[in-house]
Amino acid sequence: MTAQLIDGKAIAATIRAEIAEEVAELKEKFDAVPGLATVLVGDRKDSQTYVRMKKKACAEVGITSFGIDLPGDISQEALIAKVRELNADPAVDGILVQLPLPDHIDEEAVLREIDITKDVDGFHPINIGRLAMKGRKPLFVPCTPRGVIELLDRTGVEISGKKAVILGRSNIVGLPVSMLLLHRNATITICHSRTKDIPSVVREADIVVAAIGRPEMVRGDWIKPGAAVIDVGVNAVDDATRKRGYRLVGDVNFEEAKEVAGYITPVPGGVGPMTIAMLLKNTLDGRKRRLGLIE
Repeated sequence: MTAQLIDGKAIAATIRAEIAEEVAELKEKFDAVPGLATVLVGDRKDSQTYVRMKKKACAEVGITSFGIDLPGDISQEALIAKVRELNADPAVDGILVQLPLPDHIDEEAVLREIDITKDVDGFHPINIGRLAMKGRKPLFVPCTPRGVIELLDRTGVEISGKKAVILGRSNIVGLPVSMLLLHRNATITICHSRTKDIPSVVREADIVVAAIGRPEMVRGDWIKPGAAVIDVGVNAVDDATRKRGYRLVGDVNFEEAKEVAGYITPVPGGVGPMTIAMLLKNTLDGRKRRLGLIE
């Protein structure tokens, strides 16, 4: 069998169109436009690229983008003061501090200062705490994990009652996506560097989420026939046939896994496009919450 490809680009495009429609409705009915502030500290090229992508995505759906570029030697106190200024700005519904920050700044201290109602990255300790608790609901869910669940839902993959194996336990993906799957009544197993016989654990899974950061680690014979495989990993491997000298691969050996799985995401073009789509969705939700349209 050959797996059904989960096209993250196409699904993200659909979601962006839905967001653009809702943004236009808010402007027409309430004269309100969602606003996203991106805070960039220093001149890291990769961070600059990510911020440009976010600004472009905002423009495409009608969300106002506020770009705050700060010098790399800014003090932690001055950065926190800027975050507090954005907290108080009624035009800003979401605040995103681009990580990583320079070594002299305590990232957690800065993120903790973001108003929980504007924490569109979903990493404020209170939002994560609510996500981890039964019967509690965070104001925002981290973008990549939310995108993983959205891919499963929009592809028609059943979550409730299924066995889900998550490879990786990071605060950014592994742990929050595990909690989201648990809230949806999946039975979850988290694999990590100390897990014994990972292949045999993965073979039990109806849903596999790979977020471990090791190129093509998950082999085709690890996959249960018909399973849904969501590959969050993005790894550069040397490839002399490519102009750039490398190519991007996931944490799953795609060519092997697609012959066994029922559903699979490609890399690139799977989870990646969903992350920014969910950031836009979170920003929209922030404004809707302020307008009393959602809880």
